[in-house]
Amino acid sequence: MKRQDRTTAGTGWPRAGLELGLGLAGVVLLAGGLSALVGLPVMAQLAALGVQGTLSALLWRHWSDPGRSLGPANHVTLGRAAFVSLLAGAVLVPSWVQQHAWLVAGIAGTALLLDGVDGWVARRWRCASAFGARFDMELDAFLMLVLCMHLLSMGKAGPWVLAIGLMRYGFVLAMLRWPWLDAPLPDSLRRKLVCVWQVASLLLCLVPPVGPALATGLLGLALGLLAGSFAIDVRWLYRSAARLRVARP
Repeated sequence: MKRQDRTTAGTGWPRAGLELGLGLAGVVLLAGGLSALVGLPVMAQLAALGVQGTLSALLWRHWSDPGRSLGPANHVTLGRAAFVSLLAGAVLVPSWVQQHAWLVAGIAGTALLLDGVDGWVARRWRCASAFGARFDMELDAFLMLVLCMHLLSMGKAGPWVLAIGLMRYGFVLAMLRWPWLDAPLPDSLRRKLVCVWQVASLLLCLVPPVGPALATGLLGLALGLLAGSFAIDVRWLYRSAARLRVARP
């Protein structure tokens, strides 16, 4: 009886596994549709499928109960992951991206729009969770890195633009040396606004009318705001860790 509760009735497959499979199918449909419309190269399609497969494997690894549904908010985030995976696959074909910059910006804009939808769904159906928040945050970080790579390949900015996308990952690596960085942070409107500004700036710089000069200014400001936000958080974590050390007997 317990085994039946952990699986989808009549299939024998964990429910979350089926839902993650739908995410892979979504990438196939998106890539196939774009290929038919504008000739998305096969290399990009395969890379997008590989990225989505990796994301699905990571979700499966960290999901607490494979027999339980991911929930409506995580479904939206999984759908957003399909668009992000498609953008990641397109990194391998910069010439195609140059020819279809407006389309790439539209895909990125859709991913950004869904970023607001999943939060609304989580509040509307009261299904917010620590897992969902982490899933959303890590997907945001990956999207920013992918957009930075596109802007670099398009000649809109120099290699320094990758610092915007890599800062989150540098912070995670720093946790290995300084474990106090892994402490939970309080909710912050400032952090959310800075994140939105990063993605919005990256998205704006993708469109053809924005040249390298304007893009450099927008992205330089975005990098400065992001670095400042991280500095504020690191300072708060350091002081919090220091207070805990003093409070210990």
